[in-house]
Amino acid sequence: MSDKFVKVTTPEGVTAELPVKEGVIGPPTFDVKTLHKQTGYFTYDSGFAATGACESGITFIDGEKGILQYRGYPIEQLAENSNFIEVAYLLMNGELPNKAEFKSFDEEITRHTMVHEKIRSLMKGFQYDAHPMAMMMSVIGSFAAFYHEGMSVDDAKDRRLAAIRLIAKMPTVAAAVYKNYIGQPFMYPRNDLNFTERLLHMMYGVPAEPYEVNPVAAKALDLLFILHADHEQNASTSTVRLVGSTGANPFACISAGIASLWGPAHGGANEAVLNMLGEIGDVSNIEKYVAKAKDKNDPFRLMGFGHRVYKNYDPRATIIRKACHEVLDDLGIDDPQLELAMKLEEIALKDEYFVQRKLYPNVDFYSGIIYKALGMPTQMFTVMFAIARTVGWVSQWLEQYETADTRIGRPRQLYTGPVTRDFVNIDKR
Repeated sequence: MSDKFVKVTTPEGVTAELPVKEGVIGPPTFDVKTLHKQTGYFTYDSGFAATGACESGITFIDGEKGILQYRGYPIEQLAENSNFIEVAYLLMNGELPNKAEFKSFDEEITRHTMVHEKIRSLMKGFQYDAHPMAMMMSVIGSFAAFYHEGMSVDDAKDRRLAAIRLIAKMPTVAAAVYKNYIGQPFMYPRNDLNFTERLLHMMYGVPAEPYEVNPVAAKALDLLFILHADHEQNASTSTVRLVGSTGANPFACISAGIASLWGPAHGGANEAVLNMLGEIGDVSNIEKYVAKAKDKNDPFRLMGFGHRVYKNYDPRATIIRKACHEVLDDLGIDDPQLELAMKLEEIALKDEYFVQRKLYPNVDFYSGIIYKALGMPTQMFTVMFAIARTVGWVSQWLEQYETADTRIGRPRQLYTGPVTRDFVNIDKR
């Protein structure tokens, strides 16, 4: 229990004492659980911009300083030295694995890459032009109908098995979604390949001929997955935790997370970047659209610039910017839209309007460019995000069950509807 308290006095003169809770780093918080009991007041925080809803030891962000850490490790170090499966182990277990632990974890995930054959039959029932995220949300939610064993959320072993299954099977489902989208036959996972190589083979391989995975593409995808693996209590993670607080099965929780991620203000932002570039159309139009973005009366906005949390340069964007240029160079991509993106980046980084407001290109700006360079349609961008973020979602879901004061989520509201009124029969209205 905290030995620090803050006193809060209402307009009526009622005083409450609220404990001050402090994490190991980051700003302190006021524990307002007893505020209503002491004063009759609730707090109001639209968008939960200043409200901590849980305790977590997984990810730390300092938006003012541009810091992102997984379990205390700076994202820059993990991006430079680690790989996605190692980061997945770190997020789930709290420590980096040794060689034996990594080998065992990697093999465990590899053993669960297949999906039930009837799931493939289910996917064939979707319309050919169904949005990939709609399919992902539906198929992952359907897992509860196929994997009955290991479904007790009160059993730690069952919870871990569900987490492993979700990490392992998400790329298989994503690749099948892509194949449905382009009308090609599904490809089974090749377990002699690593995580990102396996995904690329399932997406771009065909039964008629061998497919060689491009190591540059595999490395770029692995880096993107590391950068997107977790990001504290964002909208989709909060959704997973809220649904999880009800005791719902893990597949329902992650399906809900996918639904939240689909929004253009969240995971769909990188898709929105490419749509914006399509609207701009040509390098010659950049100045006109930059002027429109500066005009507060114009609805046009530059997508992929600025961030809700980071008031400095997004540390992930610094890493991915370098990778973006390397991928375009290594793959020899000559795409007018990618050239347009690079020119827009150059102008925005020098324009005083954007610099003063710290509207730097963020991770969504660059990730969309890389996905496009790898040959992915824009509708698949958020699916790739979901593969990576599944690791964060299951880690947060697992942590929730290990936290003593976890309760069912039940936000309050500020009611603004009609006051009490009497019912009037329909013939008298």
